[in-house]
Amino acid sequence: MGLTERRLAKVGARLKSLRGELAVIDEQLIHLGDDADDQELRALVAETPNASGEATRARRHVESMQKHRAHVVAEITELEARQDELLDRLTAG
Repeated sequence: MGLTERRLAKVGARLKSLRGELAVIDEQLIHLGDDADDQELRALVAETPNASGEATRARRHVESMQKHRAHVVAEITELEARQDELLDRLTAG
């Protein structure tokens, strides 16, 4: 196995890992978003500083996970481009 093939295998393995991580993140975002919505509703009903703080923390957690998701998506995009380059190099001979 040549250097290009090894690099291609490494990129492919990393892509597979990141895609799995992305699926987990997407699932977590659904639940975190639901929780944040519930916390915001509770804060409106309770009208207490404690409930408002919990809602704010829940929303920040969602925002943090969204940033993490964006980072993973960007890395996937970069690796897909790298994979294309390696495939082109491999087929060019």
